[in-house]
Amino acid sequence: MHTRRIFFSQLALDARIGILEHELRATQPLHIDAEFDVDIAQEVHDQNIQTVLDYRLLRNSIVDECTHAHVNLLETLSERVVARILNEFPDVHRVKIRISKPLAFSDCNAVGIELQRSR
Repeated sequence: MHTRRIFFSQLALDARIGILEHELRATQPLHIDAEFDVDIAQEVHDQNIQTVLDYRLLRNSIVDECTHAHVNLLETLSERVVARILNEFPDVHRVKIRISKPLAFSDCNAVGIELQRSR
């Protein structure tokens, strides 16, 4: 079977994440990089988006999972995003996600978690 990779680079959103006092009071920015390996089940027809996995749906699931409730740990959020993707998109057979906090420390660009799962 052939595979197509869909990816997002530096998807930026504000989320309620963190366990520290200041993180419990306000949202903070997250950057998300993600890769999705998708089985190619049919030929692509340029006039029919139904012949591919619409990456807008993947993006919507990521954004919704990251913004609908406060989460204490990046590890937990990463696990939830991956589980949701694998549950909602049966054509995705591998997910790699990196979620980072760009403002966590002043002496580095970001700190984060990377998680990869396959079916």
